[in-house]
This record gives sequence, structure tokens and C-alpha cells, in this order.
Amino acid sequence: MATLAKIAKDERKAQEIRRARAEGRKPKFASRLRNRCWRCGRPRGYLRKYGICRLCFRQLALSGEIPGVIKASW
Repeated sequence: MATLAKIAKDERKAQEIRRARAEGRKPKFASRLRNRCWRCGRPRGYLRKYGICRLCFRQLALSGEIPGVIKASW
């Protein structure tokens, strides 16, 4: 499957789970929901605080695009 298709599939699953919770019923397979990077769609190495994967985080942090994040040196 292409990355865009995987992202779309995960978004459909998320909507189903949200709809089930709004109706007051227990969602079917809530644990199947995957967090994905919004830039590249990578499912692993996901940083919840930023909503991106570790690779994209490193790129953005080194280029100074994430406010408050600096490279550590000691």
C-alpha cells in the first residue's frame, strides 16, 4: 500500500472509533489505531508531543523550525 493510502485508512479507523465513543458505545478494536507522522506517514518512532516521527523531528530541530528545541552539547 502507498503511504497516502495507509494514512487515509488510519484516519477512517480513527473516525469510526470517535463515532463509536460519541454514540456511547465501546469501539471495536480501539487498540488497532496507529499514530503516524503527519509529514511522512511513518508509524514507528512517533513522538506524541510533536506529532511527528523521530527522523522528521531531527530534520526540523536541526533546521530550527521547532520552537524551543536546540541541539544539546556538553
